[in-house]
Amino acid sequence: MARGASETERTAVGWAARDAGGHLSPFSYTLRKTGPEDVAIKVLYCGICHTDIHQAKNHLGMSRYPMVPGHEVVGEVEEVGAEVTKFRAGDVVGVGLIVGCCRECHPCKSSNEQYCPKKIWSYNDVYPDGKPTQGGFSSAMVVDQKFVVKIPAGMAPEQAAPLLCAGVTVYSPLKRFNLAAPGLRGGVLGLGGVGHMGVKLAKAMGHHVTVISSSDKKRGEAVDHLGADAFLASSDGAAMAAAAGTLDYVIDTVPAHHPLEPYLALLGLDGKLIVMGVIGQPLSFLSPMLMLGRKSIAGSFVGSVEEAEETLAFCKDKGVTSQIEVVKMGYVNEALERLERNDVRYRFVVDVAGSNLDGAA
Repeated sequence: MARGASETERTAVGWAARDAGGHLSPFSYTLRKTGPEDVAIKVLYCGICHTDIHQAKNHLGMSRYPMVPGHEVVGEVEEVGAEVTKFRAGDVVGVGLIVGCCRECHPCKSSNEQYCPKKIWSYNDVYPDGKPTQGGFSSAMVVDQKFVVKIPAGMAPEQAAPLLCAGVTVYSPLKRFNLAAPGLRGGVLGLGGVGHMGVKLAKAMGHHVTVISSSDKKRGEAVDHLGADAFLASSDGAAMAAAAGTLDYVIDTVPAHHPLEPYLALLGLDGKLIVMGVIGQPLSFLSPMLMLGRKSIAGSFVGSVEEAEETLAFCKDKGVTSQIEVVKMGYVNEALERLERNDVRYRFVVDVAGSNLDGAA
């Protein structure tokens, strides 16, 4: 089947969490019929994001079970609906965190659909017809063409997967806050999946990049392996003081509670601290830290479909790749545990198509 709405629902096999313990195991379910504007995708690879842990373990108190996580999805088009114009069978495509929106609000009409108040998440959500959404730790997905992007020719699909979340999550605020011009001095706080893409993208934009971490442990990998220009251990008070006022921005990727003031102090006039980590506790700061430098704290959430396309094109043009560890689905629970311990350099990607999805957990 290449074109035309499918008359029957197809069965998918994914790995799902059944409760807040977060353990994933095989789970069969039906996908919706391929509608006129839908793209049916055979999943090839799917990246593992820290958000998958938050959702599977109900850290945010909003989880629905059974839940198939995964939102850095790369796959091959198997079928397209009759009104699909951008894709055809055989295309290699990507799907990120959002698979639906209202299309009527200001965010939707300004190509910021990730901020739509009625957005539909790629998993742990419900379509308007009541059917639950399930993610990319699965054999297949059916997605509206609006939320599908084409993977550039020549880009390895496993390399493309993290760009659909970690990559665009960094690209979007650098573009939106006018921080993409060469010559800027930026900081990247936290060297995980998003942080390592922050270093790579900022360097590709021509920035002087300082990696900031809690200790000296990651100095070698930040400078020698990822190409950062400088490294700061936040525990080194003298070094932090010497760097005060030197940065135009700091990308804060830390997904746990932490003080903001040490990093606000690193910013110069009009500097921006861009918060990206999902944190369930209030963060605090003294207002003069902002006032006496016209500094700002901003948030940013993934990116739009348009920005995902731009991220892929930018990375292809600049030769930017993600640093990944490819695993089979049978290893996914161990991978999630290692990610929770920050024991990965820097992104796990599941070889979904090469895994025995029916295997015992």
